[in-house]
Amino acid sequence: MKKNYNTILFDLDGTLTNPKVGITKSIQYALKYFGIFESDLENLNKFIGPPLKDSFKKYYNFSDVDANNAVEKYREYFSDKGIFENKLYNGIVELLNKLYNKDKNLIIATSKPKIFAERILTYFNIDKYFTFVAGSNLDGTLSRKGEVISHALEVCKCEKDNVIMVGDRKYDIIGAKEIKIHSIGVLYGYGSYEELKKEQPEYIVKDINGLSQILD
Repeated sequence: MKKNYNTILFDLDGTLTNPKVGITKSIQYALKYFGIFESDLENLNKFIGPPLKDSFKKYYNFSDVDANNAVEKYREYFSDKGIFENKLYNGIVELLNKLYNKDKNLIIATSKPKIFAERILTYFNIDKYFTFVAGSNLDGTLSRKGEVISHALEVCKCEKDNVIMVGDRKYDIIGAKEIKIHSIGVLYGYGSYEELKKEQPEYIVKDINGLSQILD
């Protein structure tokens, strides 16, 4: 028998929206400040999902200081231009509308700064579907997905038994397991089947139709 989830946490990048152009151009801009010129934006897709500071350290061996500065440079471009170089995945509005009309409690749980997440939701006119937006702080705190999920559930006073996390990267699944809630990995974003399967989410779906069948 299919479980009925009353509260649904959605990741943002790679799950509701395709942020590829805006994020990779912002990374390109930040790297240029350090004399690193990356002409192929495809090489920067790996930055979509995890906390930015961690990725600058992991992929470019930046120190803590340089990584923090890189995040600041990233935001220079992203806050004015990159934030809008973004698009909703086809079918997302219809899914959100259906879940909303069935009185599901919809929450955003993203490692992106809360202030940017709220602007994106408003820009696409989907902010009305969500009861709460949980995101990181500009100082870098509350950026781990487990922390974000925990914060969202605490603020919204949600019972874990009927909560599920939806995301496209392993960080979403790992965070859900840390907090002991169910999760769905989606394959239309930026995580591979192998990446998601390794973390053993309750479900893996290839498209939004598959997602709808579980959540509806």
